[in-house]
Amino acid sequence: MTSVWNGWKKGSLLALVLLLGVMTFPVSRSNAASLLTIDSHRDGGRLEVGTVRIGGSYAGAYEVELVINGQKAADAHMDDPNGDDAGTWYYDLDTTAYDGEVELIARAKDTATRYNAWSAYTRLTVDNPAAGVPQVTIASPADRDKVSGTADVTVNVYGANPVKSVEVRINGGNWKRAEKKGSGYLYKWDTKKTGSRTNSIEARATDVRGHTGRSLTTYVRTGGGPEPKPVTVLPRQDRSMWIWENASYNLIQTPGSRQVLDAMAKDTKTFGQDPVTTLYLGVDKLGGTDMLEDERPKVRDFVRWAHAEGYRVQALIAGGTVPPYFGTYPRYREAALREFEKVLNYNLASEAAERFDGVNVDTEPYSLPDFKTSYPDVQIQYLDMLAALMERKDASGLFLPVGPAIPRWYDSSDTAKSITWNGSTKWLSEHIQDTADYIAIMDYRDQAEGGAGIIQQAQGEIDYANKIGKPNSVILGVETKDIADGGDPETISFSEEGRSYMERELDKVYAAFGGNAAFGGIALHHYDTLRALPSAWGPGARFWQPPADNRPPSAVKGRPQAAAFDYQRIDLAYGRASDNMEVEGYKIYRSTVRGFKPSRELLAGTARGLSFQDGGLLPDTVYYYRVAAFDAAGNEGPASPEVSAKTGVTDLKPMIVDGMQVTYDGTKASVRLKTADMRTGEPVAAAVHGRFTRMGGKYVDGRSASDGTFTAASESVQAASGEIGFAPRRIMAAGYYWAHAYDKPREASAVWGGAEK
Repeated sequence: MTSVWNGWKKGSLLALVLLLGVMTFPVSRSNAASLLTIDSHRDGGRLEVGTVRIGGSYAGAYEVELVINGQKAADAHMDDPNGDDAGTWYYDLDTTAYDGEVELIARAKDTATRYNAWSAYTRLTVDNPAAGVPQVTIASPADRDKVSGTADVTVNVYGANPVKSVEVRINGGNWKRAEKKGSGYLYKWDTKKTGSRTNSIEARATDVRGHTGRSLTTYVRTGGGPEPKPVTVLPRQDRSMWIWENASYNLIQTPGSRQVLDAMAKDTKTFGQDPVTTLYLGVDKLGGTDMLEDERPKVRDFVRWAHAEGYRVQALIAGGTVPPYFGTYPRYREAALREFEKVLNYNLASEAAERFDGVNVDTEPYSLPDFKTSYPDVQIQYLDMLAALMERKDASGLFLPVGPAIPRWYDSSDTAKSITWNGSTKWLSEHIQDTADYIAIMDYRDQAEGGAGIIQQAQGEIDYANKIGKPNSVILGVETKDIADGGDPETISFSEEGRSYMERELDKVYAAFGGNAAFGGIALHHYDTLRALPSAWGPGARFWQPPADNRPPSAVKGRPQAAAFDYQRIDLAYGRASDNMEVEGYKIYRSTVRGFKPSRELLAGTARGLSFQDGGLLPDTVYYYRVAAFDAAGNEGPASPEVSAKTGVTDLKPMIVDGMQVTYDGTKASVRLKTADMRTGEPVAAAVHGRFTRMGGKYVDGRSASDGTFTAASESVQAASGEIGFAPRRIMAAGYYWAHAYDKPREASAVWGGAEK
């Protein structure tokens, strides 16, 4: 395999060089289109069973990933010896877990736009019956049937391997064995004590190799009462707040973290803000745990607590795929339905006080590679997906509100206009408003007024909601996340301006829409970044403060795992720590000395979640790690046992930032840094990519001079006091790689003026 790969790699790289030779790229590459290909296999080909190297070429791109069957996005290894963002990539795919079609697509960041760049889809087949998963369907009863007495639940199973067991679950109860009967399986369900209600029926089958397949859900009625009328009550959601899985799993698994959430959500004094009343709780899988399947009692406990404290809780889902927007495609529709059905089935299995009050759907199909090129097909596929979710809601007999998060331009962009669907031609936003119970507009701007402001950008959807008679159905989302590393401009977030400015702008939004029947409130994105947002950057910045706490978190669960990814990166994973309040994150300490004691000087970085990528290391070097949790009050728990890994080898030389200063002249900030050979200290002329931080968000691309110096200016920032920093993001030079773990310093900032008034 290695010799075949090397031959392909050389030929592919030569072809890439020839292609680039006939293409004209400006020095800045600002107008260059990225190129990303899968070259190792042709569409429609076959895959061997075992470890198969998937590879291709790239140009004008970085951070290549391979997306596999819409269920996994894996980092690829990249070879760019010339340091010009062009070369080859590969990923070693273990195909032993697959049988049948495997869909592959490469994804990267475009160097010019920092948005996603994509290869073409490659669909391959692996003949591996041993990995086949049973296909399970419920043959009877049918969806929306009414059953009574002893009902026969018939299950059909298809698979390459002998079936070991078939089971049926009613309303989230215990799995009960179904017996073989004819060509299918039969479970006798005694409905006498079920009462008048809608019931969920699920089936699963396990084969002799341990593979388990599950059916979609069938919803049926029991009892003699009338079927409830489909009336969805839509209360105001002001304010609501998105809570993603890194935080939501803490809330589920560490009850003390709820004290921090409650204190923050009800605080109206720190910034003169309105309280949060509705929580969009992320319920996707995290770290191998599926909260709606594996942690139902804990989810019930959280929702019951939230209701007792006066909150509404909506389940926050995406498309059931990785990346989430793949759930738009019909070929991944089943994954999207399964994710949605998990929420419905949880509610049907729970008491009234434990049920979700709605579902917020964050699929974002515009991120798909063919959203523009396949217009309007992908747009229609998204509408079909949304309609399928609403049909499942109706079948379940649950009338909880369902609302998708949509961008502000679904009523103005060329890719959203004149969409003909279900016999009518409308803006994409209007079709969505017709179909869903509400919409949460990602109205991400950092100003309320003006043509590009929050108010004007939402006016069309507000007007249409009033036209079709849907009160409280338009939620306006605002962004507090630092988004400058991506392709979006800094003008879409309040991250640079701070909380005090944001609240003043939101007051204008309330003044404009507060009395409008369609306006349902403001949604804040998101819990973690909102807590970290100061009143304003600079001296005297006020941050939200959690309740007083002097108890440190526990140690992380189990022993961390460390594995080298390549010559300059080691990946770590570790268990969750617990705390009497909120585990804010994890500190990762690194040393080249065995038996080291953690210290501030040895801090490699921090992570919110349960994994960490430690990059910019030296090749052929053993690194030792310890991990310690810290809580929202800053208390640090005990360090984990020590683990180690050794980086790989490379012919590239390490290069670092050897000195960096940021200054402010009253109108803008400037950065000056030097790129140098780490070993010799000699200057290295390199391509430098980075961004300003804090009050700045401008992303800059340039080159350091022959003496290694690089300078750049921020956007215009005029304030009596403040802070602007600079953070390098990528540094490239022929024959070198960026050993950023050894930068001196890693980040710098300029602070001026006095305390906020």
